[in-house]
Amino acid sequence: MTVKPPAPPPLPDELDRLLRRLRLPYVRRAAPEVLATANSQRWEHAEVLRVLFAEEAAGRDLATITTRRRSSGLPAGKTFDAWEPQASAIPKPTQQALRTLEWIDRAEVLCVCGPSGTSKSHFIEALGHLAIDNGKTVTWHTLETLAALFRRHRVDDSVSKAISKLIRSDLILIDLCRYRDYADIVATAGLSAACSLGFSPVSPARVSA
Repeated sequence: MTVKPPAPPPLPDELDRLLRRLRLPYVRRAAPEVLATANSQRWEHAEVLRVLFAEEAAGRDLATITTRRRSSGLPAGKTFDAWEPQASAIPKPTQQALRTLEWIDRAEVLCVCGPSGTSKSHFIEALGHLAIDNGKTVTWHTLETLAALFRRHRVDDSVSKAISKLIRSDLILIDLCRYRDYADIVATAGLSAACSLGFSPVSPARVSA
């Protein structure tokens, strides 16, 4: 039979109010257990502060990652946890080099091409999730959704504003860039204007099927 330890005492009301006022939700959540442990083990005051602020920092980091993942538009939750390097036509040294993400900081363009069903989209989506986990901002589009974005902003002549917002991302992923689609989409959506404004501050990764 497992004996459940008693719950730590709640925080004093005044301390709880102060933590709410200072917007320290993760300190407030962790504090009862941390303080109970600190009292029983006679921690130094500095150690108590270190543990509590580490909890706050970790909680904020996780919240930021969650928000960035949700706003990125990444479609299917495909990560490297389900990736099989040996099954990919991409050489393993190349996969490993791309997973360092150093090419993003150099604003290099990655273009992954190949037949349908060869996990190209899985690979670049996994790169997107990895980039988010490493503190970068990511935006996912298909060429069609990118064109739709520009069409919406052509109505009120705010394409430049839309592009300025888009290129604030560290990494832009554009999936299903079929060459045969380019002429029609560029003509109808004004993508040539987008190209003229430039994507150089970010690293666009493109996948062609």
